[in-house]
Amino acid sequence: MDIIKPRTLSGFMELLPGKQIQFERMTEILRRTYASYGFAPLDTPVIEDAQILLAKGGGETEKQIYRFQKGDSDLALRFDLTVPLAKYVALHCNDLAFPFRRFQISKVYRGERAQRGRFREFYQADIDIIGDGKLDILNEAEIPAIIYNVFTGFGLKRFQIRVNNRKILNGFYAMMELSEKSGDIMRTVDKLDKIGAAKVKVILMDDCGLTDTQADEILKFIAITGTNAEVLAALEGYAGRNEIFDLGLAELKAVTANLAAFGVPEENFAVDLTIARGLDYYTGTVYETTLLDHPEIGSVCSGGRYDNLAGYYIEKALPGVGISIGLTRLFYVLDEQGLLNPALPSAPADALVLPMLSDPAAAIALAQTLRSYGLKVQLYGEQKKFKQKMTYANKLGVPYAVLLGEDEVAEGVCSVKNMATGEQVKLTPAEAAAWIKEGLSANNGPVILEK
Repeated sequence: MDIIKPRTLSGFMELLPGKQIQFERMTEILRRTYASYGFAPLDTPVIEDAQILLAKGGGETEKQIYRFQKGDSDLALRFDLTVPLAKYVALHCNDLAFPFRRFQISKVYRGERAQRGRFREFYQADIDIIGDGKLDILNEAEIPAIIYNVFTGFGLKRFQIRVNNRKILNGFYAMMELSEKSGDIMRTVDKLDKIGAAKVKVILMDDCGLTDTQADEILKFIAITGTNAEVLAALEGYAGRNEIFDLGLAELKAVTANLAAFGVPEENFAVDLTIARGLDYYTGTVYETTLLDHPEIGSVCSGGRYDNLAGYYIEKALPGVGISIGLTRLFYVLDEQGLLNPALPSAPADALVLPMLSDPAAAIALAQTLRSYGLKVQLYGEQKKFKQKMTYANKLGVPYAVLLGEDEVAEGVCSVKNMATGEQVKLTPAEAAAWIKEGLSANNGPVILEK
């Protein structure tokens, strides 16, 4: 039989156990944070009817989707978590309590060109709040608090949640009688950080057909910066000229007014008029989150308010607000930048019980006892020499080795070795559990280290 060379497909991330444990630690923080705000976990099928997934598709979505036939069925892999959510809410709307709050951390699939930091299979970590007909602005104000607690939970301090309101942008372009060109204008303005104001102005005039005066007015508007209070005060100068603009300004004020109550420091939040996002989807507040010391990473958490989640599947209006974190890409970039905390234990067990006995009964009982104290414990069952056992413990990276021989059994104790310091002590099982837990808590630092 010919040997097939093992390989992982391009665009698919496959981690060694230590890295996988680091990844799982981030997902645990996300689950815990999302659940603390009353979001229910949800898991939708990876495979859906292609007609369901492509209801609002077209363009790039059609090109990137993994689609296949199985018998007479036209099937596809989900390419995000929002479309399956829309189907789910439309299907179960009579059984759900609204506002419906869900979180989902799952894999999605996109057949795009694989490149550094871009994957074909990747995890998204989403939350959404769905209303039945209406959804209060307070929900949009709460989102920055959730983002803030996620990233501080990761161990980060230097990040910024940038917020805008699409109604402000739509109202502003309506004032200038440029509504029909607003999509092209916003796509052009989105290039500001990359190519600068001068080149953006040229594109606005040459490609979008704007006059010199119009281009200058747009660049002046999006250049409004300062504290949140200063930006809002500047926006007041445009009030009273367009109803949509005024509504967007009122909503933006409501979001910023509740920041302190929700526990979000002003240094982690900024009103940014360049944020547009999803030209055909988002209708109100929009969010982007960036790491201040790593702008090259781009947005690490984004989303916003939308008015009709499930319009393709049900006639009922289901407005919502949500955010998404591209978790696989974020993890990859953080690892590449050396920002993952190397001091945190990355072994699958807190302790490895190494029996040096002919009868394993006492070692089995010891492992069970240590587990009863909340420790993750692996029992080594291979009949090998002591040196080989310790080599395995070192390669596994386990923080503590627990040795049990005839002498320890006779004394009612076990020998516990701190694998990092080399310190070894004899303790009762209860004392051993307490000593190990104390040592683990000393290494319980943040997942991410800022440099």
